[in-house]
Amino acid sequence: MAFKKKLEEKILDVDASMQGTLSFKDPVNLRINGKFEGTLETKGNLTIGQTANVFADISGDTIIVAGRVKGKIIAKESLVLLATAIVEGEIFPAKLNVEDGGIFDGKCSMVGEFLNCEELARYLEVEVNSIVEWANSGKIPASKQGNGWRFERKSIDSWIASGKIGK
Repeated sequence: MAFKKKLEEKILDVDASMQGTLSFKDPVNLRINGKFEGTLETKGNLTIGQTANVFADISGDTIIVAGRVKGKIIAKESLVLLATAIVEGEIFPAKLNVEDGGIFDGKCSMVGEFLNCEELARYLEVEVNSIVEWANSGKIPASKQGNGWRFERKSIDSWIASGKIGK
């Protein structure tokens, strides 16, 4: 007989003014409605509410913006800018959806299915030298392409989930 363990949905609603670093190792549904300054690393869903003012470097899976964000955003699955969103800075989404009325001012580089060393370094937020070292030593899933390396994003995401990063 198989037992199914019900996963509790982890929801965190932030209405206050905060600064610093917020980092989540487990998937959460995080919603920011107030002011946040610093670094934000999430797994799961992140929503920047319509009343939010965020000055941060953000990394997450699915990110939905309805308020103001100034900084760098890395969205490993998707980035949605709602009609009320104002985003300034650099964005690196796997998928991007901008609703009519949403404002984006900055640089956008789509995260494709295959990444080179520089793109993967940005995606993982590590130095390019680390990526090359890991690829040369076989510590990271990679394939040789000419004089460089090529990385499949899905394989990298699985590698990260397995906890092998940096080992």
